[in-house]
Amino acid sequence: MALPVRTSVVNRVMIYNIGYASALNAGDLGDFSPVTLALAVHREIPAYHGKEGNLKAYPIFSAPLPVPRQAREVHMSTHQVSGAIHVNNVEVLAISTSSLVQIGSIISIRSESRIKHIRQLLRGLRPK
Repeated sequence: MALPVRTSVVNRVMIYNIGYASALNAGDLGDFSPVTLALAVHREIPAYHGKEGNLKAYPIFSAPLPVPRQAREVHMSTHQVSGAIHVNNVEVLAISTSSLVQIGSIISIRSESRIKHIRQLLRGLRPK
């Protein structure tokens, strides 16, 4: 599949926060495949010992990804009146992990974000 040849004309973009492996793209894009693997540890007493975080110890990081069922083939024809995409104003609060804000065409996107959250709480103490 070939991308249409167009120009993306954007007047103003305001993005307040872009997360890991994320992007803003104005213009056409062939492929976007961001991957994020993260281990998020929350401890009541923040003590870190240096070489923590072996992702191989957690099956979530090596499990096969589910593949969505193939959609039925769609036949479509388009007629471009203008050779440009015109966008006046885009305001985005946050682009999260392995995400994309795209102004233009894209052939394929395959995003992957795997995050293991661990909470290590003290036992036997009443919460304050």
